[in-house]
Amino acid sequence: MQLSYVRRYRSIPRLRPVGLRHILCHHHCPSDIDRVRMNQSLKPPMKVTLLAALFASLIGCAHLGPDRQPPAPAEPVVEAPAEPEQPKEVVYGQFSTDSLYSLLAAEIAGQRNRFDIALENYLEQARTTRDAGVIARAMQVAEFLGAHQQAKEMALLWVDVAPNDPQALRAGALQLARAGEHGQAMQFMQRVLNLHGETNFDFLALAAAQTDPQTRQSMLQSLEGLRQQYPDNAQITFSSALLMQQDGRNEEALALLDALPDQVASQPTVMLQARLLADQGRTEQAIEVLQEGLRKFPDDTRMRLLMARLLVAEDNMDAAATQFAALVQQNPDDAELLLTLGLVNLENDDPKAAIGYLERADQASPGNTLARYHLGLAYQAIGDEQRAIQAWRSVGPGNEFLTSRLQLAQTLARQERVEELSEIMAADRSVYPQHALPLYLLEIEALSAVDLQLALPRINQALGEFENNTDLLYTRAMLREQLGDDAGFEEDLRTIIAREPDNAMALNALGYTLADRNERLDEALQLIERAHSLNPDDPAIIDSLGWVHYRRGDLQRAEAFLRQAYRAMPDQEVAAHLGEVLWQQGRQREAVQIWEEAMQDGADNSQIRTTRERLEQS
Repeated sequence: MQLSYVRRYRSIPRLRPVGLRHILCHHHCPSDIDRVRMNQSLKPPMKVTLLAALFASLIGCAHLGPDRQPPAPAEPVVEAPAEPEQPKEVVYGQFSTDSLYSLLAAEIAGQRNRFDIALENYLEQARTTRDAGVIARAMQVAEFLGAHQQAKEMALLWVDVAPNDPQALRAGALQLARAGEHGQAMQFMQRVLNLHGETNFDFLALAAAQTDPQTRQSMLQSLEGLRQQYPDNAQITFSSALLMQQDGRNEEALALLDALPDQVASQPTVMLQARLLADQGRTEQAIEVLQEGLRKFPDDTRMRLLMARLLVAEDNMDAAATQFAALVQQNPDDAELLLTLGLVNLENDDPKAAIGYLERADQASPGNTLARYHLGLAYQAIGDEQRAIQAWRSVGPGNEFLTSRLQLAQTLARQERVEELSEIMAADRSVYPQHALPLYLLEIEALSAVDLQLALPRINQALGEFENNTDLLYTRAMLREQLGDDAGFEEDLRTIIAREPDNAMALNALGYTLADRNERLDEALQLIERAHSLNPDDPAIIDSLGWVHYRRGDLQRAEAFLRQAYRAMPDQEVAAHLGEVLWQQGRQREAVQIWEEAMQDGADNSQIRTTRERLEQS
């Protein structure tokens, strides 16, 4: 009896593609907290404008300091009847020559990417002039540069200069929240609310959500008071529910969102409610909430994306494809959406449609390894294996590199294009030397499926390059065992054990093989017990332990270990062993029941069939 596939290659990294559902359910959909973080970022894109932008902030419509009054306007010009109406006179802020020069220099420095000079000048002039427009500009530059302390200073200076300006108060609240001063941040945002300005309680809740429970509780108490005053304010309700979610109070958060009137529900409240329901396993209800939300907000990409993901989780691939198609229609050049729709169609057994979307995804994001890998699978599904091989061959370094080579190697080996396989793998090892060892192992595995004799020279070549590599030695030992080279098999395993006395895999393989051959059973037991002491929960080793006790005639101990192994790993080989022990105890009906149960998984049942035929004929 040969070693099982699992026991053979347990330590060699098995390359298997990540399931499509896993990709679809974890790809391209930010959480509510991510959404707030992105939408309420305190770092706007830095586009330092031309000089006109500076003048726009300093003249006419510019903020003037609280103590400054614009100069008296000139006497009005009396116009002749035939002349067109003259524009109103522009009123300029009162800046000294030095201040104006410094501000102009700051803008020019910004245009030339000398943001350090721009920030220094703006900070100086903000402190000197106390002009709200200059202060706001200084804060913007500081935010862009990640100068958080200076940004906070400017925000608070802005509030000091314009204490009733909602924009200033909101900026101060956000900067204080970023600095961890949640109490004062909350006070500022409440003042914004009282002034009927646009609030950002959700950002404050986000900032507090990552802190300690006491801080979250304090903010929840403040929000509770505000909810009493503003019961229909969706942002306050959302912020409270978000903090409750962070504390694990999902039922309370849901109750809060459920009580919010439908007419004032916002996108964030719908999203959070759906996520809370989904986290509780109430996926159908979550989908219903999102469907209702999309009737109100049909263009909300995040909402539709979440619903599509939930539909995938529910295995409703047709409905998911419809939602992803709508998303692609809204965002026709979005490479990730195109990729996702391609994956959905591939999962939905529509490879032709998948190819179209995956090709568009590859065009929108050249070199997208995930798109190219699955494009190969789609080509393979329609029977165009040559284009599948080309797609996999085009996958460069990344998460899909080795899995693409696995598919390529298996396809070429199945077609018996052995020379082409070896040429491709040799070329890849030359271009990607960091992947040389796994590429050797992939090629060896593929060649073994065609002809064991083809694989042996490649293993020897690999061992010449990676001398005494454990994975290669173990692979060669298994190959030699299959070829009937018992001495070579034992030599390689003993080499591994000599170098790595605690290598449970090699100890178990050698011990099991001796037991299976019914040879040197005392040594076999010693080897397997050493492996078991190293990995006591490994079902393959427990199976070996049961099998060696069976060979030694201790059927009671053999049954105990084999039942333990079968509970942990109910595969064909363990079932064959357990059934044989039961049969030898005269419990044939129970043995047959075990065998039939194990054969229901549809796997290769040749070992069970062979065992049963041998016992029935004995």
